[in-house]
Amino acid sequence: MEFLCYHRDRPGSLALREELLEDHWSYMDQYQARMIARGPTFGADGETPTGSLHIVDLPDPAAARAFAFEEPGHQAGVYRDVLLRRWRNLLGRTMWEFSGGLTGGDRYLVLGFGSGEAADLAVPAEKDEVIAYGPLLSDDGATWLGTAAVVRAPGPEAARAVLTQDRYAGIEVHDWECGGRR
Repeated sequence: MEFLCYHRDRPGSLALREELLEDHWSYMDQYQARMIARGPTFGADGETPTGSLHIVDLPDPAAARAFAFEEPGHQAGVYRDVLLRRWRNLLGRTMWEFSGGLTGGDRYLVLGFGSGEAADLAVPAEKDEVIAYGPLLSDDGATWLGTAAVVRAPGPEAARAVLTQDRYAGIEVHDWECGGRR
């Protein structure tokens, strides 16, 4: 089962985040073989971290909750909240298999929150610029709750356009970069 986990930073937690960076990486190293995508998001200045995205294949929702809530930064109070949802990898690959490589170009995490009839269940036509893509689902995988995409795009509005605008209660676009040890 695939899960999207997005830890959102608590305001004023940057020093603590930096102090725990090695602990965070060491924790995530345990899951490297199961990772589909990972990396930090950034604020408007392009430098200040605002969150940490991990898309990972885990056995069940209980394992996903353990993954999210046992993370050292979460335990220490770095994060304000955690978005944890089942996810389906419609591309069938990891970010390391993205033909555009791990660097270069502007990259974004796009989260569309919806309810009712599912939308955007097909990979966008411009899939050469899509790093990760799939629906956000309930724990049992039966209910569509939105769509998440990681894309390379010329700007945030182009990234937002990967989702059908009028089908979501809200769409968030976050500056993102590939993460992990380099």
